[in-house]
Amino acid sequence: MIDWSEKLSSVVQTLKPSGIRQFFDIVATRKDCISLGVGEPDFVTPQVVIDHSIQALRDGYTHYTGNSGFLSLRREIARYLEKEYRLSYNPEKEILITVGVSQGVDLAFRALLNPGDGVLYPEPCYVSYDPMIRLAGGVPQKVLATAENDFSLKAENISSVVHAGGVQSKALFLNYPSNPTGASIGADELRRIARLAEEQDLIVISDEIYGELSYESEHLPFATLPGMKERTLLLGGFSKAFAMTGWRIGYACGDENLIKSMTKIHQYSMLCAPTLGQIAAETALKYAIAERDKMRDEYRLRRDLIVKGFNDMGLKCFMPQGAFYVFPDIRSTGKNSMQFATELLEAQNVAVVPGTAFGDSGEGFIRCSYATARKEIEAALSKIAAFVGG
Repeated sequence: MIDWSEKLSSVVQTLKPSGIRQFFDIVATRKDCISLGVGEPDFVTPQVVIDHSIQALRDGYTHYTGNSGFLSLRREIARYLEKEYRLSYNPEKEILITVGVSQGVDLAFRALLNPGDGVLYPEPCYVSYDPMIRLAGGVPQKVLATAENDFSLKAENISSVVHAGGVQSKALFLNYPSNPTGASIGADELRRIARLAEEQDLIVISDEIYGELSYESEHLPFATLPGMKERTLLLGGFSKAFAMTGWRIGYACGDENLIKSMTKIHQYSMLCAPTLGQIAAETALKYAIAERDKMRDEYRLRRDLIVKGFNDMGLKCFMPQGAFYVFPDIRSTGKNSMQFATELLEAQNVAVVPGTAFGDSGEGFIRCSYATARKEIEAALSKIAAFVGG
């Protein structure tokens, strides 16, 4: 008999399964469950995107593209970033089309890291960052973004972790607006972080997939800050703002040397992003901006509804500046995050994600997505209030 513990990668064996997926394997077995869990828009992809994509299939667009993706899509992304943020990228050398932002993160870590290199990243955070760093041979360097600071990353907190434990910090990973908290980073703090990145010679990887879903002010990409474009890899995509999660299209923009290295890995591991998804993404940028804005406006209304609902029932809830998540504080109930989520599911058939799925610092919180209809949100809030009051 084969002893697989000796055969399988020791790094992979130490990775924990996704806390989100573990919990929703249970949720999937329950009938009529109200889910505030998975971070996916309830909207369908804009009709114009669907129509163009169906026609593309009929026209025979079922083959590979070049490794970097359709040049027409890269040009459209370059125009979009110039118009939205006054960011200029060469579509032939500085933009790579990826299989969602998740692949962009993976490629960036593998292209940058040598064994033992440190990567600074905020926590609470999306579940894949720490494992991806480890899989690329890097050392995760957790920087807490606490409730006391409205979950916003602070330069002073980053500074206290740089080179901690003798680890050579090579890169700083940012995600704002944030999953799971919806927190963003103010312009003054971003400038302080930029100064720190320059002082410490850090490469910055900025996951801004929720940038278009900013509610209080215009999104400020890190690469727009003075001196930061050359040291920043900007990651963006279509899943969230354009309701295109299943199309699996993202993009990476940065220095041509980094993009070239990422493309090397991409061509051997993935070859190219899905052809139909690329056509859909180009269509979205050309014809679906108004639909994007309508969805963002609806998310804002849902955000206000769910934040008020949690605060009214006595669970303190921070007002997120972007994305479509809230991260209410459940410590007053005397339950830990997993207890709260599990017991709520059993008692009221409402699914939320334990805060610990996003790191140990998420203990005492739950993540709820408001990417669902207001009627469902209202029903869920009523059931959660009954659970808390009971």
